[in-house]
Amino acid sequence: MNTAAKQFVRDATRLSADLRHRGLIQTALGKYEVKRDEMKARFRDWERARQLAADTKWEAINHLDQYLDQFVRQLEARGTRVHWASSARQARDLIRGILAARGARTVVKSKAMTAEEIHLNEDLERAGFTVVESDLGEFIVQLRQEPPYHIVFPAMHLTRGEIKDTFETRLHDAPSDNPEELTMVARRVLRQKYVEADAGITGANFAVAETGMISITENEGNARLTAALPKTMITLLGIEKIVPRLEDLALLLPMLSVAGAGQLLSGYNTLYGGPRQPGEPDGPEEYHVVLLDNGRTAYLADAEQRDALHCIRCGACLNVCPIFRNVGGHTYGTTYSGPIGSVITPNLRGLPDWKHLSYASSLCGACTETCPVKIDLAHHLLQNRRNASRVKPSWWQKLAFKLFAPVANSQLLWRWLVTKGGRVGQVFHRLVLGTRLDPAYAWTRTRDLPPIAPQTFREWWRARQNGSAEAGDARNAAKP
Repeated sequence: MNTAAKQFVRDATRLSADLRHRGLIQTALGKYEVKRDEMKARFRDWERARQLAADTKWEAINHLDQYLDQFVRQLEARGTRVHWASSARQARDLIRGILAARGARTVVKSKAMTAEEIHLNEDLERAGFTVVESDLGEFIVQLRQEPPYHIVFPAMHLTRGEIKDTFETRLHDAPSDNPEELTMVARRVLRQKYVEADAGITGANFAVAETGMISITENEGNARLTAALPKTMITLLGIEKIVPRLEDLALLLPMLSVAGAGQLLSGYNTLYGGPRQPGEPDGPEEYHVVLLDNGRTAYLADAEQRDALHCIRCGACLNVCPIFRNVGGHTYGTTYSGPIGSVITPNLRGLPDWKHLSYASSLCGACTETCPVKIDLAHHLLQNRRNASRVKPSWWQKLAFKLFAPVANSQLLWRWLVTKGGRVGQVFHRLVLGTRLDPAYAWTRTRDLPPIAPQTFREWWRARQNGSAEAGDARNAAKP
């Protein structure tokens, strides 16, 4: 295994055995499901809404060149400067150059997964800029020097006590572990940062081609302050964020909130169309939009899997995934975790190094069922596995498949393996239970190995049919 795969196995093994960690995550997500289902019930037809959202994204992605061109023309007409970044490095260089040209030193930043994707904060800090996350969850994990744990809930893995300790250590201000008091501590710190900031950086939830506007959804108002107070505003977004029409947001904004956080609508939904215009009271003097490719056009060229670009980053698939619920977000070792991360990361960052994520799934299909834009994530995981099998396998993988193939292709051998062979294996397992000689050692350290049934279904059915026939003969014989 490569380094990323080994680290994933180590972290997954450790965290899946950490009952406290699992309890925190499963409790949080259990509450989410109740609210999500309550909000879904307010739609007249949730499944029809999903289909309409999927059709909207299909139209946008399959005509991306046209909509991107329209989007850029509308933005530039109002004085916005649009930049194209084909790679993460180019995007970092562009943003660093914009900040340097404006003489900026302090940057306030709202939530942007694309910034995490290109490791923007680390790059800017190395160049001497001060970067402060303004989203409360992002601010907390930044203080702890951790990446976000979840696409929507960056600090969901932390207790209020851990947050209090973090504020006490880093901010020297933590009156109690009361959530409201801790929030007010963060608010006092961040309000000062907004005033001091030379530039603000945001992400985007959607980009409307028809009007040339950026749509940002949030619950705290921090993105509005990030955009309104600094003199320079920069928005970094992936090119797949395009939607054709303004009216599409009437469906997509509620669906994003319902699927992502169990809300009917997020607290703040704002559209940005350019720098401050004459007569406007606030807004940046200069507005830059950086359109990020970073592997997306290569994904677009794959007709079989391009619908993964429909993703609206709601995080719903993470919330229902049994793997994510047990190993957590940091285990994945990449920006996008859970099912969507396991689908897109191998394609965006390289299949040889990240193919293990596509195997980090039970293929239960819960992710496919919950996706608000109907991406068949479970099927894409299988496609990734198929593609991974075409990459040159190791010698032990070749040997394993050579041994497995004749067994799988022989009804007789397969029947023996799952019955007689399995029972022999279980006898051996009982004799060496819990020792490293046990082939199932890694599995049985943390769970029981259920016994193989004394009868197969075929054997049970045959006996049942024979018994029914004999009973029928007896009944017939008893008739006068």
